[in-house]
Amino acid sequence: MNISILGSGMAGYGATYHLRNAGITPTVYDKNAYPFGHTVSYEHPGEGFIFDDGPHVSFTKDERIKNLFAEFLGGEFEEFATTVDNWWHGHWVKHPAICNLHGLPIDMVTNAITDFVDAQHTEKPDSFANYEEWLLACYGKTFYENFPKDYTIRYHTVEPKQMSTDWLGPRLYQADLGEVVRGALTPETEDVHYIKGFRYPKAGGFQSYLKPFLDWVDITLNHQLIRVDPKAKILHFGNGEQKPYEHLISSIALPDFIPMIDGTPQDVLDAAEKLACTSCALVNVAINREDISNSHWTYFYDMDYSFTRLSFPRNLSPHTVPDGCSAVQCEVYFSKKYKPVDCTPDECIEPVIRDLRRCGLIKDNDEIVFKNATWAEYANVIFDLERAQNLEIVHGYLADIGIHRAGRYGDWGYMWTDDSFKSGERAAQEILDSATR
Repeated sequence: MNISILGSGMAGYGATYHLRNAGITPTVYDKNAYPFGHTVSYEHPGEGFIFDDGPHVSFTKDERIKNLFAEFLGGEFEEFATTVDNWWHGHWVKHPAICNLHGLPIDMVTNAITDFVDAQHTEKPDSFANYEEWLLACYGKTFYENFPKDYTIRYHTVEPKQMSTDWLGPRLYQADLGEVVRGALTPETEDVHYIKGFRYPKAGGFQSYLKPFLDWVDITLNHQLIRVDPKAKILHFGNGEQKPYEHLISSIALPDFIPMIDGTPQDVLDAAEKLACTSCALVNVAINREDISNSHWTYFYDMDYSFTRLSFPRNLSPHTVPDGCSAVQCEVYFSKKYKPVDCTPDECIEPVIRDLRRCGLIKDNDEIVFKNATWAEYANVIFDLERAQNLEIVHGYLADIGIHRAGRYGDWGYMWTDDSFKSGERAAQEILDSATR
């Protein structure tokens, strides 16, 4: 079977693994000069630093995937209980904030608890018109306005009332009243989080999970797809090469991929163009001190801070930084549809460093020993109220022309690492099933 896979990230990995177990070696194409797509880790050998392309950890509850990923690493991984905190108006707040209000302004805490109680005694509708309604029903007005409302605007670049609830799953912790009251009275609270623990490779960054990929298949790099002829089943690349395929799996972002397909109807093109996502400037900063933070990642709610979330590579593996140093990766979000880019990634570096000093993570006597910025054109899918109807049109068209989709951007969902891997497996199985009909 001549099976082509577009993209060598986690979804392409899952598809290749599944096909390999069926005795089939696919052909994998990637536009980049390096493999692994969004799962790549950038190593700076002369400096001794490793930064992932955005924060990546493996916290799957699927035992099959957990064991499989451990096998891919030869058992060489770190395992942690998750430590997460928040920065809110000059306060460091343990996560989740709803369970850790101790030490915050008394009036705000009082109103938050009162509103929380009211929300718990208000009958919930069978469905919610938008994410704002869901948040108010779960947490009450005061907590909503001080925490998730602002964070949603900063992370998703839209207000909660512009988002659906299709993406939620277990992603926001829903506390009971006892947890909220205890967390308001004392700083000693249980560690509760939807990610209670996770794994990370001992060496080489997150991309080490994908290293076996290189032994299973020849990944054809530097192949920028420019056109697909679904009738003749030919892939056209920017270097002039043309490659036939019998079956095709794509993890290319749908707004980019759909216009490449010959004969795509205008309504499908329009639907693909309306799919929204965030883009992210990733600013990496390292200092000559090991203890920049005890957390694995931190959420920032203040609207006047340049970054929305921080992660700390040394706390994932000490092999990501030289001895005596620590590092922080800072996420600055934009979106073409809702918050257009107004600067280059490099122009984000100094505002980020300024804000790291403002909150005290970088001190006056710290030496900055490394700094750079990279750009992620596709960061997170925005689940705005238009997404579902437009995605149905796009998915239906791909099914009609026999192209299989996989991955966060190829499928256009809120996928974690294991979800992306399994989406690749699913796409591969669809092809295997079609061959037996």
